[in-house]
Amino acid sequence: MAEAVPTLRWNNLSSASTSIRRLSPPHLRRAQGTRQPNVSGGFSPRISCKAVELAPSAVEVAETKIKKNRYEIENLTNWLLKQEQAGHIDTELTIVLSSISLACKQIASLLQRSSIIDLTGLQGTVNIQGEDQKKLDVISNEVHFNFSALSNPKHSTRKSSGRTGIIASEEEDVPVAVEETYSGNYIVVFDPIDGSANIDTSMTTGSIFGIYGPDKQCLVDLDDDSTLDQAKEKCIISVCQPGSNLLAAGYCLYSSSVVFTISIGRGVYAFTLDHSYGEFVLTHENIKIPNSGRIYSFNEGNYDLFDEKLKKYLDDLRKPGPNGKPYSGRYVGCLVGEIHRMLLVGGIYGNPDNKKAKNGNLRLLYECAPMSYLIEQAGGKAIDGHRRILDIKPDQIHQRTPIFIGSPDEIEKLEKYLS
Repeated sequence: MAEAVPTLRWNNLSSASTSIRRLSPPHLRRAQGTRQPNVSGGFSPRISCKAVELAPSAVEVAETKIKKNRYEIENLTNWLLKQEQAGHIDTELTIVLSSISLACKQIASLLQRSSIIDLTGLQGTVNIQGEDQKKLDVISNEVHFNFSALSNPKHSTRKSSGRTGIIASEEEDVPVAVEETYSGNYIVVFDPIDGSANIDTSMTTGSIFGIYGPDKQCLVDLDDDSTLDQAKEKCIISVCQPGSNLLAAGYCLYSSSVVFTISIGRGVYAFTLDHSYGEFVLTHENIKIPNSGRIYSFNEGNYDLFDEKLKKYLDDLRKPGPNGKPYSGRYVGCLVGEIHRMLLVGGIYGNPDNKKAKNGNLRLLYECAPMSYLIEQAGGKAIDGHRRILDIKPDQIHQRTPIFIGSPDEIEKLEKYLS
């Protein structure tokens, strides 16, 4: 950095004043010994300019770095490639995760335009669990399949777009086996639209996914007319794995922002969709759930159906605590929304069993297990009231389970009531 500074020169001055030198700034002192005669014989100072090279200060350097970092972003694609280069995931898993993120972008676009393009309301069909399907339940399921496994018009099974071998969904009766010639080995489970009852009112919804490792017993060749024979039964068995076997899991939140949150077993990372250029950008790095929180989320419309021990727990939450305030109740009817808030601010979410739902309402394989995986990766806990969710091995694809999930201190507090 160059700066023009005034330099004083004195005529016929035998020596510069000590006091003046002491008071002068360092860059002026260097010129004070120069002498120059004056025609009139007097003594007069002359001022000239001299360029002095100044080293940038530490503050200036820091400000420069901050300005540069302000424009540096990391998108999901780059992040996945870095994980692959570091040996944390392989190329096949990178492709699968990228495909899922693309599906989420398309679903987000459909949700934002659902009222305009008549995608609200019921489809007129029911799924295997007897639930009425929304139009976007069906469409989102197809979107996920199209990105995970492209339809093959010549076969009843699916051809893979990348590396998926088996796909299980909330909207499918049984897992779909990808034709061996085109498939990879990964098992993908997902809930294409969580909280679909919120669609018509433009409230929070989401998608949930989990990815399991390959199972050799499921690498079978299926012809056009194959039915649920022994080979397919082996495939179903391979899908029914405990959540502790998950290789990756995540969700996509569709709300005021579209947020893709993921874990590959090395912490939890969230990427927010930047609509200006269509990329998921890293916004939350290595998320850690707070040890405790003052928000609880239960559907208290079912309060009278709950176990007495659980009722006592909820009653105590509503009483003023040491700070004079009770817990705050929040319930949005969307597991993705509840978990996203909990990761950032802490608290507890519960969907317990009750007199009308002996096994709870949520599915173990593609809802509770992936979310429990994420919460544990962030330092939280997830139980069914007695045991760790990730330790439960499902016997059926659509098996349900009670779940209590959230900050570790809040779960431990609940356990004392339920014991």
